[in-house]
Amino acid sequence: MIKLSKKLLRITGRANARYHLIKEGDKILLGLSGGKDSLCLAHVLKHMQRVAPFKFEFKAVTIAYGMGEDLKILEQHCAVHDIPYEIYDTKIYDLAKDKIRKNSSFCSFFSRMRRGAMYSYAQKNGFNKLALAHHLDDAVESFFMNFSYNGALRSMPPIYKAKNGLEVIRPFIHVRERQLSDQAAEANMPLIGDEACPSMRFDVKMPVARAKTKKMLAKMEEENHELFTSLRKSFENINLSSFCEDKYIQ
Repeated sequence: MIKLSKKLLRITGRANARYHLIKEGDKILLGLSGGKDSLCLAHVLKHMQRVAPFKFEFKAVTIAYGMGEDLKILEQHCAVHDIPYEIYDTKIYDLAKDKIRKNSSFCSFFSRMRRGAMYSYAQKNGFNKLALAHHLDDAVESFFMNFSYNGALRSMPPIYKAKNGLEVIRPFIHVRERQLSDQAAEANMPLIGDEACPSMRFDVKMPVARAKTKKMLAKMEEENHELFTSLRKSFENINLSSFCEDKYIQ
């Protein structure tokens, strides 16, 4: 059993209590990519199972794209720490060869396909919730990207219901990315990096919007150390009547 940061557990616990993310009897599917975020969430969920005053099940599943990924290190790590785990084999990589064109956005394609595979697995195996490891930095970056590039004020909710009825939860929605980086490093977690990213095998345009946004936010935070705290609060303090959409104008 690895030692988890008390602050990380406290922030996650408060988010769970506020948004009622995990409840008695839930059967939760965790999307485990092998990166720092999802691996930390696997351990936090395992901890919650031991200490929470309610019972729930969870299982970590990695979507294999069908390109010969070596996921043994993840499999072994989960076995050692008694984390229920399965590799879900797909043919997403082969499908992408026909669907992705040069200079197209591979990230959105693989994200949609991966999410679809998770939904399918959840439905077939009786899960009522899907846990994703998005954190506060992800939510803030998505917010800035949406209004900068898509002309929309949109971020990432802590919980929502998909069209198929599956509830999607984000227990780390108030956690900073650097906290997860520190936790993974301190626990010496066996992380899977770019070697499992399908983009490494395609001649496609690399995404730059998120990298630019992350760099911009880092600069802004240097000048305002409370930036992310303020943004987190602003996501809970939305004044719809101050915008121009007709239905919100009184």
